[in-house]
Amino acid sequence: MKIAVFSAKSYDKEYLTRANQQGHELTFFEARLSVETAPLIKGHAACCVFVHDRVTRDALEIFAKENCTLLALRCAGFNNVDIEAAQEFGIHVVRVPAYSPHGVAEFAVSLIMGLNRKVHRAHHRVRELNFSLEGLTGFDLFGKTVGVIGTGKIGFCFAQIMLGFGCKVICYDLHPNKEVEAIGAKYVPLESLFAESDIISLHCPLTPSSRYFINQSTLNRMKNGVMLINTSRGELIKTQDVIQSLKDGKVGYLGIDVYEEEEGIFFEDMSSSIVKDDVLSRLLTFPNVLITSHQAFFTDEALMNIAKTTMDNITEFDENGSCENEVSSTVN
Repeated sequence: MKIAVFSAKSYDKEYLTRANQQGHELTFFEARLSVETAPLIKGHAACCVFVHDRVTRDALEIFAKENCTLLALRCAGFNNVDIEAAQEFGIHVVRVPAYSPHGVAEFAVSLIMGLNRKVHRAHHRVRELNFSLEGLTGFDLFGKTVGVIGTGKIGFCFAQIMLGFGCKVICYDLHPNKEVEAIGAKYVPLESLFAESDIISLHCPLTPSSRYFINQSTLNRMKNGVMLINTSRGELIKTQDVIQSLKDGKVGYLGIDVYEEEEGIFFEDMSSSIVKDDVLSRLLTFPNVLITSHQAFFTDEALMNIAKTTMDNITEFDENGSCENEVSSTVN
């Protein structure tokens, strides 16, 4: 099968090539998929995309005209795809439902530890031969209440780790996971989670109902000085509202690996450019904010799992005309 791979970085090329045991023909494009770049699909039966590719109705219409029948996502989320349009045009959409829940969960913990013990600030000080401890006071995680919003595979792994620190773990999910309760975590109403948690970590998908789930109203219901962690999707948080809460002291710590306007910035080298996003620039001025560039998934194990599952999905569809990991408009 001939496959056009968009948003292809060096690591995508390496891992997809290694995983391509079936001998599919891969064409790598560094460009992100958009309606402008969609014509590159010409001559390819399948398209492989990542989280920042815009798979709109207009792009899918171009795919259909070029007889592209498969869209393979090398990620779990599919909020960047017009699923209904894909179905209308007869284009099948497959995804990687899980690749390294441990890696993402562990990274969320690293944000907590880095913020709490101010590792990022201490690192910069020591490089300048400043060995003062002034302003670097942290707190023991032991005994703290950690709220987990979203208890799928990643949320479950995260809860396990935090229980290992001796934290009290409380959770909220529309679909409670019995395995979470079995390890000692407890489901509570959302209002209770907001009111009781010292740390809140987001592990839920982005849907129309969860977009800007964290806003001024929900922030006001949290503890003063709460630590907020997001390794899921940027648009779960209304950034302007969090900035106000940082200024007011309601949010004491913010750790984000995702950002609502990250497209065109994250995954790119902007070191010689002027970032025109004033909101992101403002966030970067806070000493109690730690931002990383959507790297929570970025482990050797995850990259190999993503590549292998992506290639297996393509092969399964090529051989059977269907795939176990297919997405439909009924999936949420």
